[in-house]
Amino acid sequence: MSDIEASSSASATPRPTAVRGGGAARTQSNAHSVVVEPAAPGEDELAHIPSAAFFDVDNTLMHGASTYYLARALARHGVLSGRDILGFAWKQARFKFQGVEHHGHISEIKSSALELVAGYPVDDMRSLCEEVVDRDISPRILAPVRRLAERHLETGQEVWLVTASPVELAGVLATRLGLTGALGTIAEIENGCYTGRLVGDLMHGPAKAEGIAQLAAERGLDLEQCTAYSDSANDLPMLRKVGRAIAVNPDARLARQARHHGWPVLDYRRGRRAAKLALPAATAAGVGAGLLYLYKSRERD
Repeated sequence: MSDIEASSSASATPRPTAVRGGGAARTQSNAHSVVVEPAAPGEDELAHIPSAAFFDVDNTLMHGASTYYLARALARHGVLSGRDILGFAWKQARFKFQGVEHHGHISEIKSSALELVAGYPVDDMRSLCEEVVDRDISPRILAPVRRLAERHLETGQEVWLVTASPVELAGVLATRLGLTGALGTIAEIENGCYTGRLVGDLMHGPAKAEGIAQLAAERGLDLEQCTAYSDSANDLPMLRKVGRAIAVNPDARLARQARHHGWPVLDYRRGRRAAKLALPAATAAGVGAGLLYLYKSRERD
């Protein structure tokens, strides 16, 4: 297993972690942490875009939400209770149906998720993340998007995952795919267990843009020569930070922004656009129902 490290203490200046996919090395920063299907960039085009490519994970690199599969595994292993699951799912559903991302809503959901794993051993979480990536996430990787990442690597560029998912999960996924590394949300650790608090901020929205900017400064990357891929308008700060932005299976707002800016759009949904746009609300309700079913099944066993 790759020795994926995360910061284990909070400080006045949060230091999010960049986990290298190929080993134990890491870097740290002082920041917080239509639709048509045009041809993907060709190898000759990629050759003129050196430096790095940044990939969102959920509904960009893979179908669905990576944290859903992690939560399902936590329920399977008895970490989550039925009350925990329903409470978290309700907050997610309310947030999704309202369709806005006020900081208070994000903080509430973040706090709830962290509280669920408070006291859980970090080593167990890392093992669980390996299980989730191999069992649940790998079969849901979008092959065309994975090929794009591989082509960036072939031209000598770094490839980084940038996701709000836990850095442990993102790091395992980057390792499995042979990518350079991952930026993810970092939970505080004390005595080998999670405290229920974050180090820095959720790797979401503006934090993604700040994260890649700090990473670029540390690694000598020119963001004007970098590429970013995402499905969501939530990632517009990151997409606007790089020289080349590409929308993958975009939501309605990102599709409009892509048209406005002339960004390439890659759509692999093959006629499932309506279902895709309805996915967030359905997932919010489905997470609670599915995980509660797993919890009740475990009780019966």
